[in-house]
Amino acid sequence: MKLSDYLSRIGYSGSPQPDLPTLRALHVAHAQAVPFENLDVQLRRPVSMDPSAIYEKLVTRRRGGWCYEQNGLMGWALREIGFDVSRLCAGVMREAAGDGQLGNHLCLRVNLDRPYLVDVGFGGSLLEPLPLAIDGRVDAPYRIELSRIDGGYWRFTEQAHSDPFSFDFKDASADEALLAAKCEWLQVHAESPFVRNLVVQRRRGDTHVTVRGRVLTTMNAVGTDKRLLASADELVDALRENFQLEVPDVRSLWPAICERHEALFGERA
Repeated sequence: MKLSDYLSRIGYSGSPQPDLPTLRALHVAHAQAVPFENLDVQLRRPVSMDPSAIYEKLVTRRRGGWCYEQNGLMGWALREIGFDVSRLCAGVMREAAGDGQLGNHLCLRVNLDRPYLVDVGFGGSLLEPLPLAIDGRVDAPYRIELSRIDGGYWRFTEQAHSDPFSFDFKDASADEALLAAKCEWLQVHAESPFVRNLVVQRRRGDTHVTVRGRVLTTMNAVGTDKRLLASADELVDALRENFQLEVPDVRSLWPAICERHEALFGERA
């Protein structure tokens, strides 16, 4: 595990120091270079939280990953540089589904002049570190904000041309056993959204690109453009062209992707 290889993977060519300009630059570089993706879950391949396994997948093999991998790798790199980093246990859409969601997301806190929320594993909505304070800003095409809610929780919310999407967390060291259990559940349980549907996302400047099942969506500040993928070959091409992912085995997923799309959309497909 070489820090220089990670920095090369994300396209960062500076001399990293444990300061805010470096943190901002690393966050932007990682968010735009490494896609969020659940291809291994779809292919029934185990996803590890072990740092060396994450490094081998995301750096050596130039793949993407989900929050446990992306923020796990970012946290390792930041500590190597000398940052004060803590792992935080979060719950995506806890506001709708309750405390059972806790542990289904890993994010980071970095302490500098003040604490910052660092998260390169939520699909690319957060472009730069966000001060851990009640505030909001535009990370185009998203509007993002942090708010305080009952029970000592923070709520991170993103919104762009659709309903808000959020996760809740406490500013306290993560329950690592809970994170590990949720990581396992999300890989294997029939009700897991990552088992049920293929998801790949990436930010490119102020544009956000997503493949969700058969649908390729490109979103910017003006609006969204959606295209229905017509074949397994189109899926492979879309992953290569939009995310620089070479995973030809996803062709085997095409029948299940089509079946899922038909079940969700029927005649609207």
